[in-house]
This record gives sequence, structure tokens and C-alpha cells, in this order.
Amino acid sequence: MSESSEAFITRSEATTDGVRVEVRARYAPEQSEPSASRWFFLYSIQIVNEGTRPVQLIDRHWIIVDGSGHTEEVRGDGVVGNQPTLAPGEGFEYTSGCPLPTPFGSMTGTYGMVWDDGTEFRAEIGLFELVEPRAIH
Repeated sequence: MSESSEAFITRSEATTDGVRVEVRARYAPEQSEPSASRWFFLYSIQIVNEGTRPVQLIDRHWIIVDGSGHTEEVRGDGVVGNQPTLAPGEGFEYTSGCPLPTPFGSMTGTYGMVWDDGTEFRAEIGLFELVEPRAIH
């Protein structure tokens, strides 16, 4: 039997100004309906403050590209209803999802962050693939 969707995980990692963002994504067949052109993907993100002072996540900006090349941008406050403040060495993890009209695509983006002194920056979210395992040959 072929590799299960649980075993097929794509990943990315990026560090910006001491904030590390790690992503693990997988296809979610239980929430997908390929006959209706709907493929659903779950992604888990861990954000870790590797700096020496507190930092807060303020907003998110996603760039989502489906298999036909269509690009969608999503912006919003925080993540999953939170704007976490991370002390040095502290992390925050959450899981969210993304529907696509194709069995593969990708996501990348940034988080708007602010240090405790008010300095703002954008933490990179490395590009990661969204792939239904049977779509790969």
C-alpha cells in the first residue's frame, strides 16, 4: 500500500531577527472532497523567540498559490484568535487549515512582530508545499 497521508508531511523553517518559524503540513482526506474540486490541508506552525527580549505576534500575511497558478493573499490580526507575546526561549504552536481547488499548491508569508521596545518587523514563513500524496508520481 502507498504512503499514508499522515506519513506524507511537507516542512519549512525560516528565522528572521531571532524569531524561528517551523511549519509541518499534510493533506487532510477526511475534510477533502476531490469530486467537488476541494482538497483540504492542515498545517502546524511553531513560532519560537530565540532572541533576548519579549516579542509579540500582531498580524499575519499569507500568499497561497494553487496548482493552476491562482494566487490568493490573506491578511488578518494574530493567529487562531491570538496575538501571543513570547518571552526569550518561549514558543507558540497552532494548527490551521487551507482548502484548495487543486490537489497541490503552496503557501508562504510573514508574521507582523513587535519587540517590547515597539520596534516592528516581519518574520518570514518559509515556502511550504501542500500536496495530496497521490498527486505525486
